[in-house]
Amino acid sequence: MWLLLVLFLPIVQGSYPLMAVSNAVSGPVRGSLTVQCRYEPGWETYKKWWCRGANWENCRILVKTNGSGEKAKGNQVSIQDNQKMHTFTVTMEELRWNDADTYWCGIERYGTDLGVKVKVTIDPVTMQCHYSPEWETYVRSWCPDADLSSCTIVVQTAGSELKKNRVSINQKMHTFSMTIWGE
Repeated sequence: MWLLLVLFLPIVQGSYPLMAVSNAVSGPVRGSLTVQCRYEPGWETYKKWWCRGANWENCRILVKTNGSGEKAKGNQVSIQDNQKMHTFTVTMEELRWNDADTYWCGIERYGTDLGVKVKVTIDPVTMQCHYSPEWETYVRSWCPDADLSSCTIVVQTAGSELKKNRVSINQKMHTFSMTIWGE
């Protein structure tokens, strides 16, 4: 028998009626991430939204609910309002490096909408390449293209470690690993 424990943070009366459970979230390239936003009772039937931009008053809305509990989908993003739990959940899928930005959980209302900032970052990616001992004296390099004849080498090393731009190579025991961060 499995027991699922769900922990909800209480909203203090007299505080702002909307909050993000976490104000900073991250996910892997090509993966997904989930953001939960909580609101006080009384806001159940209002439309909830998720937008992107440094300033929430003029950010670009990516997805919005219709005021019900139905899931709404946008381009690689969805939003669903659990009105009984006073929480709406945003899921971003197929993450890309350029998805890293400031986003906002919001509630549409007459006058100025409510908005809470959420910082989204994309996790670095590490790949490992194994090689046999006879290749020990060769230069290791990384090229992002499948065709090696037309590939532009992004980084290479003959030593144990090298960092260049947003790629690093670390070589140990017939394995070199590459870590990529950003675009």
